[in-house]
Amino acid sequence: MRGVGAAGALVLGLSVIAGGQTTAPSAPAVPAETGQKPVTTIRTNARLVTLDVVVKDGRGHPVHGLKADQFGISENGAPQTITHFEEHAAPTLLDATRFQTMPKLPANVFTNYSSVPASGVVSVVLLDALNTPMTDQGYVRQQMLEFLKTLQPGMQIAIFGLNQRLVMLQGFTADPELLKSVLTKTVAKGSALLNDPVGGNGIQNSMADNLEDLPGMDAETIANLREFEARTKSFQEQIRAQYTLDALNQLARYLSVLPGRKNLIWFSGSFPINILPDTTETLNYPFATMADGQDELRETVTMLSRGQVAVYPVDARGLFGSPIFSAATNRDYSGGRGVARMQQDNNDFVMQTFQEHGTMLDMAAATGGRAFVNTNGLAAAVHSAIEEGSNFYSIAYVPSNSTEDGKLRRIKVRVNQSGLTLAYRQGYYADLPKRPVSLGAPVNLAPGSEGAPNSHAALQLAMMRGAPVPTEIPLGVSVVAKTPAGKTEEKVADGNRPAAKLTGPFKRYAVNIAANPAALNFVQKPDGKMHGDIDLILLVYTATGELLNSQQARVQLAASLEQLKAAANGIVWHQEISTPAKGEYFLRIGMRDEHTDRFGAVEVVTSAIRNLPPSAGPPINAIGK
Repeated sequence: MRGVGAAGALVLGLSVIAGGQTTAPSAPAVPAETGQKPVTTIRTNARLVTLDVVVKDGRGHPVHGLKADQFGISENGAPQTITHFEEHAAPTLLDATRFQTMPKLPANVFTNYSSVPASGVVSVVLLDALNTPMTDQGYVRQQMLEFLKTLQPGMQIAIFGLNQRLVMLQGFTADPELLKSVLTKTVAKGSALLNDPVGGNGIQNSMADNLEDLPGMDAETIANLREFEARTKSFQEQIRAQYTLDALNQLARYLSVLPGRKNLIWFSGSFPINILPDTTETLNYPFATMADGQDELRETVTMLSRGQVAVYPVDARGLFGSPIFSAATNRDYSGGRGVARMQQDNNDFVMQTFQEHGTMLDMAAATGGRAFVNTNGLAAAVHSAIEEGSNFYSIAYVPSNSTEDGKLRRIKVRVNQSGLTLAYRQGYYADLPKRPVSLGAPVNLAPGSEGAPNSHAALQLAMMRGAPVPTEIPLGVSVVAKTPAGKTEEKVADGNRPAAKLTGPFKRYAVNIAANPAALNFVQKPDGKMHGDIDLILLVYTATGELLNSQQARVQLAASLEQLKAAANGIVWHQEISTPAKGEYFLRIGMRDEHTDRFGAVEVVTSAIRNLPPSAGPPINAIGK
């Protein structure tokens, strides 16, 4: 993520991000307000629904050459008028490798701009170690390596990993050797939130089962222990579900700014969303294990759908049977309780698998993808997912019912040719636009404030060390040392909020952040000016992700429309942040638009800029300090 030169080159760098210009215009300053009053906005929205429709013949091959008048669309039974129609075919080698390129940027300039192929069709592979036993992770890697042997030239793929957080393992590339290298070096990790992190361990007696087998044990004690075990398992599953949805939300934000369809191929061993009440009649309170994550899942699916991300879940376990027949199962099925235990274990397996596959199937249907379950051909599943996601028709319409009532709108697509199968997202929720989560108050991400009432979970994830940088707001950032070479400071920069354990000496860095106003949301007030509300966040992390220092500012913008147009190549803010003088640290520099809850961020390692010439000061059109 290399970027823009000292202060003056920032505008040049951002102009490239915004529109490909290569000259630095003279952009006037846009003044900032100091008031803290929230803005009330009344808008009239015309929702545009975009569908990516995969059409296949009876043999499962993509169908090309269909015309717009051959398609019909209805929403909750009401016919809709197609306003846009476009056919997409798998890119040729020339098209798929023609990237939007950035010029070489100075050493101290960084950007979150993501170059993509001109075709706009890319695929992301998510290796889910959080929900997948280690043995199945190894099988996934082996199958992916088999797939790469037949990778079509020019096909762009990125690889992400998920344990307790999302990490980018390899950005978009068409080089199979790079992808193979990542897969070869990726080490299987056991998830602490799985009952069987390694896999293949069968079913073992629980503590309650062992007590139950002892003569004379108190029935109430056994029941209490069994309820404790059930609650613990339910809690672990809820945490896994939340971590997984957080990661998918991050991916949705990361991919949303890339044009066109994106295919997310998600290898996972299990992902329950609905945790049903106990039916074994062994718990005093059968609803102790009950949980429902449907609201969170709905929000995630909505983000993915709006970003044209089609999800292809692949069950990493392949074809598998009930563990009651596994040689590794050490559960006692003998005696008077044996038959009942075996029957209950098998019922639990069937219900758990039904929930997990149901969630995968629902997410695939809601986003226009396809779920692959009960198959050992994982390499073939990847091939099918990429083929489907590269051959489709884009169709758009403005709903005849414009009421945003939060209700489900079911979509039906038909084509006037027999023998064809269609795959597309089956509907959407007509949700009202979300109100700003913290408009009128800054989001607190200072060291020691995790979980504070005014913190915002999505922003916390976006600003985590090593997380994929959000690109909803394209940024250009210059970072240079302000402390002279060979010198240190005894105090942190003004406005910094260091962790209690942080001690000097320190090194101070000047940070200039540039954003195109076209990527921000402005509201016209009675004074005739356009107003915006922006959070600027600078965080200092250790290599292991420990938060040491922060600098946060809330900026209120006020400008005429003419000023904003004149500043279309960049509004620049100046901030300063201190790090320990010795060692390597990571600066996470981010921006949030409070009106839209959209993010942009860049991560910079201090070793890349520590020895560059000191900053001469902020650019002439800086806002704030």
